[in-house]
Amino acid sequence: MIIAPDFSILLEEMKEILATNKEPLMSICKLLNKKVDHYNWVGFYFMNDKTRTLEIGPYIGLKTDHTRIPYGKGICGQVANNAEIFVVEDVHQQDNYLACSLDTQAEIVVPLFLNEKLIGQIDIDSNDRSPFSTKDEDFLKSLCDLISMHPESFSSHLPE
Repeated sequence: MIIAPDFSILLEEMKEILATNKEPLMSICKLLNKKVDHYNWVGFYFMNDKTRTLEIGPYIGLKTDHTRIPYGKGICGQVANNAEIFVVEDVHQQDNYLACSLDTQAEIVVPLFLNEKLIGQIDIDSNDRSPFSTKDEDFLKSLCDLISMHPESFSSHLPE
């Protein structure tokens, strides 16, 4: 059974990180990986509309070969095309899935917007099957909304 932390307290910690930290996105990745047991790989991807690829930003977890993902490819690439939250409870049942680790069982990807324009996403892999609830979705959407209010936290990751 998955026991999630108190996401409201965690969101308050994120506000503090965004207000005071020099590398807020990496700090967010580390904190989520540490505080949420079923978040085993946590990272950000940013849109490059010129090349129609997602480019990896800060992340914590096993090294990935997926540093650039074409729009439409894998779960992240599908979110790049449709700008909607995508939850995969069992990655082995998903046809358009890019495997980062053999341990990954589930994935959630939440879009990140700036002024209503899709600019990136947070991607979370779990080694547990079906770990994500609507609480995770709501928390991660609130986190992305919070991040979007701090463009200085991600502007260096956007293509020129």
